[in-house]
Amino acid sequence: MSEKPTKSALSESESKPGSASVNPESGRRIRNFRKNRFNEKAILDRLLKGNKTALGQAITLIESNQQAHQSKAEFLVEGALPYAQKSVRIGITGVPGVGKSTFIESFGNHLIEKGHKVAVLAVDPSSSVSHGSILGDKTRMEKLVTREHAFIRPSPSGDSLGGVARKTRESILLCEAAGFDVILIETVGVGQSETTVHSMTDFFLLLKLAGAGDELQGIKRGIIEMADGIVINKADGDNIKRARDAKLEFNRALHLYPEKESQWKPKVQLCSGLHGEGISEVWEMISEYHKKVQENGFFEKNRHEQNKFWLFQTINEYLKNRFYQNEQVKIALKEQLELIEQHKTTAFAAAKLLLNIR
Repeated sequence: MSEKPTKSALSESESKPGSASVNPESGRRIRNFRKNRFNEKAILDRLLKGNKTALGQAITLIESNQQAHQSKAEFLVEGALPYAQKSVRIGITGVPGVGKSTFIESFGNHLIEKGHKVAVLAVDPSSSVSHGSILGDKTRMEKLVTREHAFIRPSPSGDSLGGVARKTRESILLCEAAGFDVILIETVGVGQSETTVHSMTDFFLLLKLAGAGDELQGIKRGIIEMADGIVINKADGDNIKRARDAKLEFNRALHLYPEKESQWKPKVQLCSGLHGEGISEVWEMISEYHKKVQENGFFEKNRHEQNKFWLFQTINEYLKNRFYQNEQVKIALKEQLELIEQHKTTAFAAAKLLLNIR
């Protein structure tokens, strides 16, 4: 007759990998993890203590389009607001291939060495066909991503203006509440729509390449008027002479523009993100700008103007979403699209009809 297994034998079998039994304590932790994963109060509490996992979860809720997550996202933003507004927000833009990710990695590591906590919100371009994104910024910043005082969050740009993710502004507030005092926002590329990133940052940095044949042609009036600093990247090796020539050309071009409201005269710097050369000078330039606008009152004024701008942007987004979620609009929109295809109405007439639906 076989003996019953002892209590200790049962404990051993429960602890074995692959055992059908689950350790009660482990089971309780798993259940609590699942329960609190998107518990907004628990997330906010950990986020305010600087927990990067909680920060990532909070941004996931912010970016989510699910209706169930919207109230949680609003709770997080409202809870974070009293602890935000305590950072330098830097927008970084430039054409693809200019070396934004390499520059940001060197720049971020330099700032951490100086005692700062750095958050990088890197916006990845979404495909207009599949609407997918690679989100590969973490792989391109392999050293920075391992630093304790760094947080890197790649986000798909979607169809938002200027390649800035729809909820980037809210993400900035969450990062500030988590204790990050330098926020870097990397945008998709260069265009007139870069006003979006300019409207949520304190310093707008334009990265350029020397010897690419676009020293002046590549500067559109809107971009150079927004830029507070121009950095010519990849100024190393055989490219140094071309970089110096480009710097001269940019400085000449900057003299053609009127003085900024901030009373700051944009500067041109050379750097090599790959070799970490000229990085400290870029930070000195930004620090000099920050000191000047703090003293002359432009910093606070600019932040207030940005808040007003985003009030109108939020209203517009809310109205647009409410319009498209209206059931009558959905039915009428389908009908009007068919009429347009059949050349029985115009886009303007269809839009007027749809906007008159109550």
